[in-house]
Amino acid sequence: MKKYLAEMFGTMVLVLMGCGAAVSLNCSSNCAETVNAASVIGTALAFGLSVVVMAYTIGGISGCHINPAITFGAWLSKRIGGKDAIMYIIFQIIGAFVGSVILYLLVGNVAGMEGTGANDLQEGVTPLGGLLAEIIFTCVFVLVVLGATSKTNGATNNFAGLAIGLALVLVHIVCIRYTGTSVNPARSIAPAIFQQGSALSNLWIFIVGPFIGAALAAGIWCIVDCNCNCKKD
Repeated sequence: MKKYLAEMFGTMVLVLMGCGAAVSLNCSSNCAETVNAASVIGTALAFGLSVVVMAYTIGGISGCHINPAITFGAWLSKRIGGKDAIMYIIFQIIGAFVGSVILYLLVGNVAGMEGTGANDLQEGVTPLGGLLAEIIFTCVFVLVVLGATSKTNGATNNFAGLAIGLALVLVHIVCIRYTGTSVNPARSIAPAIFQQGSALSNLWIFIVGPFIGAALAAGIWCIVDCNCNCKKD
């Protein structure tokens, strides 16, 4: 249960800080349209730093997935059992809802702020384009996670939290213009429930895309890791 609670707390922090920054910096709805570089960078850093601080806070307890896509990729890579994977995802979604509730209550009392930082397709982006973006960028992100935490990396995996956080910053900087950047179904589900509208109708993109991307990442890493082991042998 400690592992599951750690995942819940970590995901709550990720959503509260990351989505909170998106709302505070006005990057929740029109950031991509106005191409506000400061808002994009600020939001990207908020998500990345949230992962870094949580990795060094709960990483020793649960591994700090705080993302169903990562948990799915870890399960496909046989790093986590089926029961734990299911429970991780359930508690991650619960944590995301807790974070969204807090943000929703805060935003409701602040003039000029609205929404909960939900993901949505940005202007000019088709559903197919958004789906492809989520698949590609989730694949890159989960691949970094699998590689950075692999035992084959030896002592360098001590810096896995930093590498993963920086990878999430990069992914956000590039992908915000297209989908607001999800690469994390839990991060998308809870805010969309509160925000409603197109964010809710397009929610399937931010669930299907990340899971497909995670599966691709697991497949790629399996091939790469297998080759590395063969070379060592």
